[in-house]
Amino acid sequence: MNRRGTVAAFADPEAVAVAAATLFAEEAVRCADTRGRFSVVLAGGGTPRRAYELLSQPPFRDHIPWDAVHVFWGDERCVDPDDPRSNERMAREALLDAVTIPADQVHPIRCGESRAAAVARYEALLRGFFSLREAGPDLILLGLGNNGHTASLFPHTLVLIEEESWVAEVLVDTAAGAGTTAAGADFWRVTLTAPFINTAAIVVFLVTGAAKAEAVEEVVAGAYDPDRLPAQLIRPAHGDLRWYLDEEAAASLSRRETRPQRP
Repeated sequence: MNRRGTVAAFADPEAVAVAAATLFAEEAVRCADTRGRFSVVLAGGGTPRRAYELLSQPPFRDHIPWDAVHVFWGDERCVDPDDPRSNERMAREALLDAVTIPADQVHPIRCGESRAAAVARYEALLRGFFSLREAGPDLILLGLGNNGHTASLFPHTLVLIEEESWVAEVLVDTAAGAGTTAAGADFWRVTLTAPFINTAAIVVFLVTGAAKAEAVEEVVAGAYDPDRLPAQLIRPAHGDLRWYLDEEAAASLSRRETRPQRP
């Protein structure tokens, strides 16, 4: 593995989703067998959604020990849980409502009323859940924005220099493509920080489409500039970093950076 992870190129978005669902299922079984629980952090977006849909159906659904699964989120928009923009809503529709995870093992980020309270609550939840373990989550799924952001770690935002906190709030300005405190911005989000993400055993970026090819190349193979390309901050301290790409997203990488995968 190079310092920015192993890169696997798949034929198309469906193959990426199948690979992600397969990894989820395998790690869920392995962790449940060895430790009695499996902790996963979900991402929003179209590519993860397809993986979640696969997990909610046979054969994946029938082989996963759902009673041992604990679900967290990488970030959330500060909107109502029923809002179409909510990452929680997407995950529930695509996966969680169709499987038998105990309700108290699903841990959404809810920040509609008080961002500060939501940050403190989620920080305390994570600290308590992972306090007795040397590592953090068993699996974290991430996406990648065209501007190099991941979760809600946006370019040129203060959250990028966070070293201690595991959770933070950020105001996202869609016009600027980054976080800001300026008036007229989009909306607030709550996000996990790089220090927490980097405690994971496995972190996987799921990226598809030609529109992401330039960002993938810059993050994986370009000069290290995490203030401009926040996804470069993701480097698990003792874990495994992987990139699951379709051929279009991987197109700008050199052959030595990618390992083609069979369907």
